[in-house]
Amino acid sequence: MKTGNTIDITLLLVRIISAAVVGAHGAQKLLGWFGGYGFEGTVGFFTQTFGLPYIFAFLIILTESIGMIALLAGLFSRLLSTAIILIMLGAIVTMHGQFGFFMDWSNNQGGEGIEYHLLMIALSGVIVLNGPGVYSMDLLLLRKLPRFSPLIR
Repeated sequence: MKTGNTIDITLLLVRIISAAVVGAHGAQKLLGWFGGYGFEGTVGFFTQTFGLPYIFAFLIILTESIGMIALLAGLFSRLLSTAIILIMLGAIVTMHGQFGFFMDWSNNQGGEGIEYHLLMIALSGVIVLNGPGVYSMDLLLLRKLPRFSPLIR
């Protein structure tokens, strides 16, 4: 049987792992770290290759980078997790779905499959369904500013 404390620690771990993994991809997109193309290169890829409007490219990069710092702190957790689900679904539909399920470890598929995206959808879904837990800025804001509860809950 799980106690409230165990569930809250689990939600904290899910947030930390999600924020770290997606945040690393965000750092690639925003700053060019870890072999990424940086902001301009990523915006160019999204707008030219997929025809996304600039604002969508900007919001994806912002969510995956700065947004993951907020998720780590448990700030706007459900909103950010919903955004990650939408981003991952978009990545599956526009690019990765054609390459199957598995990552391309042997470089013979022509691209990466969808297993990473499905894992991030599942982890984000846990946060959307359960909230960020007690170890979060969301709960602190909810207690201090109850009128903002529709934005946080």
